[in-house]
Amino acid sequence: MPRISAATIGEHRAQTRDRILQAVSRLSRVQGIDAISMTDVAGEAGITRTVLYNYFPDKATLLLAFTERVTSYFIDSYERELPAGASPADRLRAFVRLQLTGLLAHPHPGAADLSAALGPDAYQRLAEHVAPMQHILVEILENGIEAGDFRALDVDATARMILAVIGAERVPLISGDVTVETAGELVSEFVLRALGNSD
Repeated sequence: MPRISAATIGEHRAQTRDRILQAVSRLSRVQGIDAISMTDVAGEAGITRTVLYNYFPDKATLLLAFTERVTSYFIDSYERELPAGASPADRLRAFVRLQLTGLLAHPHPGAADLSAALGPDAYQRLAEHVAPMQHILVEILENGIEAGDFRALDVDATARMILAVIGAERVPLISGDVTVETAGELVSEFVLRALGNSD
């Protein structure tokens, strides 16, 4: 039985779980989430595969937990960094910048590749985990429409399109062809023009 380094078993389990998810984060920057194996994660976290499987029985479960952590980090960052009373356009720019920063910090394959790798059931659960980010974007769009700053025929469809435009910068970002700042300016300008905003 592994030695417990925390005051309680609960704390030990929380620390081990955190170490595992940090290992996924580090590996995702080097080889991409789709290429990471459970053996890679165990080695990076400094635990055995048996211990890893006690926490996460398969890769899909591990990726769901990792995605949930990244989503929570995004929401906290968005709420912390957004100035009070920001305009809908500024909120949209902040959303785009943080999304791009997240893509660079935690590289992952596109939706189609993830669906193929995880299977439809796990991919659906993954989509549910990232839904809070889409809710934030929908709220930004609705506030912009109410203020008369944005125009959109279908808010949910528009949010999906904006996320797709952000996702289109994934490969250029990871390969180093563009910076977060450059991609953020390009995406924000493109999206704001499409929404009828010239700020």
